Amino acid sequence: MNNISEKRFALRCAVYVFLIKSNKLLLLRRKNTGWEDGKYGVPSGHLEENESVLSAAAREAKEESGIYVNKEDLKMVHVMHRKVNHDYIDIYFVVEKWSGKPFIAEKEKSDDIQWADINNLPEDTLENIKIAFANYKKNIIYSQFGWD
Repeated sequence: MNNISEKRFALRCAVYVFLIKSNKLLLLRRKNTGWEDGKYGVPSGHLEENESVLSAAAREAKEESGIYVNKEDLKMVHVMHRKVNHDYIDIYFVVEKWSGKPFIAEKEKSDDIQWADINNLPEDTLENIKIAFANYKKNIIYSQFGWD
């Protein structure tokens, strides 16, 4: 039996939003984040305390790309157990409907935005994004990344 004061292992959780339009995926290039700067990712971020994953995904889409997403329009398409520096559970969503035109909303964290062909993502896209997106296209719901 566990002692109540015993510290339990805790996973970090991050959410990712695949914004898709006309067979293109919205990508933002990271800068000044301290992790994988210079590589392309999608609107994403950590789940905050007392926040649902749907709320977090909608918040991150707005914070990073300036668009408004209704939580009802987010479709969960992939979960990844990722081990890179820390243990993460990454939850990936697809959204094809939003309001507003995407732009770099956090200029201190991104320096480029582009629509990339969903069948030919740039070589300098984050590896976990490439894997999760490929799995989404194959209807694979779960993967692991960074484990031996």
